[in-house]
Amino acid sequence: MTAAGITARYAGHRKLLVLGALPVAGYAAWGIAHLAALAGAADGHPHDVSVAWLTSFLLLWWLPLAWFERPVRVPPGRRGPLAALRVTVQVPVYNEDPEALRACLRSVLAQSRRVNRVRVVDDGSADRVTGEPITYDAVRREFEAQAAVRGIETTWDRTENRGKRFAQMRALAEDDGDIFLTLDSDSVLDRHAVREGLAPFADPRVRSVAGHVLVLNRAANLLTRMTCLVYLPFTHGLRSAQSVLRSVTMNSGALAFYRADVVRRAAGAYENERFRGRPMQMNDDSMLTLYSLLAGRTVHQPSSLVFTLAPERLDHYAKQQLRWMRGITVRHLWWLRYLPLTGVVFWTTVAEYLHLLLALAIPIVLVADPACRAHLGELSVAAAQIGLAMNYLMALRLFTVRRSDESTGARLLLFALAPLASVWRLLVLRPLYLYAVLTCWRVNRWGTRGGVEVSLAASV
Repeated sequence: MTAAGITARYAGHRKLLVLGALPVAGYAAWGIAHLAALAGAADGHPHDVSVAWLTSFLLLWWLPLAWFERPVRVPPGRRGPLAALRVTVQVPVYNEDPEALRACLRSVLAQSRRVNRVRVVDDGSADRVTGEPITYDAVRREFEAQAAVRGIETTWDRTENRGKRFAQMRALAEDDGDIFLTLDSDSVLDRHAVREGLAPFADPRVRSVAGHVLVLNRAANLLTRMTCLVYLPFTHGLRSAQSVLRSVTMNSGALAFYRADVVRRAAGAYENERFRGRPMQMNDDSMLTLYSLLAGRTVHQPSSLVFTLAPERLDHYAKQQLRWMRGITVRHLWWLRYLPLTGVVFWTTVAEYLHLLLALAIPIVLVADPACRAHLGELSVAAAQIGLAMNYLMALRLFTVRRSDESTGARLLLFALAPLASVWRLLVLRPLYLYAVLTCWRVNRWGTRGGVEVSLAASV
């Protein structure tokens, strides 16, 4: 059970999910073939977009590959080296809800695989109106007392406000742990998150492990429920497919594990990353993942579960998404520049931009070409059918995790509403992403957390 009273487990249900996926995938394949035939059927138009359209669907390579992901399991006879690993947990804090921070730290101390050290760094939390320092004295006293009972070493520092990266390296640059676990202060770990997250390190080539992120306040309002669906294509889609290839590109700040030597070697460069002369204040987790990619394999462990608080207001949500999208744009440039031309990540990044280009170009061609316009209704219906099938195929991933705070009926209802997530991406997130790409140099402003954004007590 988590400190917030919610339990979850990775269930898999592979046979049941395959039975559900087969008819949906078949329907999608039929729709794609029908769409390609329609796109090439109009006589007298100069643009045969059938090949481009088929290419755009092939660029969704990660959708079927994600289904091949499985949690790493270590036989009992090989668990000795994992048990000997010294694990340091680092929690950066800035203007966090005290109850959320308390739940986060309690969940760390309650792990079935005990951690060795927890290092909290308060990055100068202050009241946004008065500027007075915010302290967490009651949370700290409780945390340190409970850690002492369990024999877990702790440190708690307060620094001037310089950003999350400096807070992290304040604790980790000289730490002598073997594995560093980075955790956001509004994240709550499943009781077995550490045990499961360490399992992939049985392979010495693995340099980092991404945790499986779930929305803690899923039932707060319609926006948080929608977030559960919107998260899926990345947290349990693209990231899962990349993990099959041992090349995860972005861990989540909510929960990630790193070989400590990778992080220690990055000290200095990591905190001082710049883009177009501006200090990079976002996408810290993807930068640590890049360092790990350069050193070896990076994977996702779907059974290492973490709950995180999602935005409950549209303005907070938009700022968060814009910050992430700008950071991702910069990171794409870094992957193309620093990762090998023969590697998986380089070409999947090229494919991502090609897919974006086709998504913009194909509708323009269809509208601009008079012959295609005559079939626009049929093409739109076929495209909508394919989109429906693709969304439901992705939404089946909802059933791989069972949560104590979510009934079967609630999960089925969320699954039924999956197409709404596609509309949300098209009408809200796609325009926002294009704006983020065009303004990607604005990387020195965090954009959120001037004060407490989401309260745990009010949300769960």
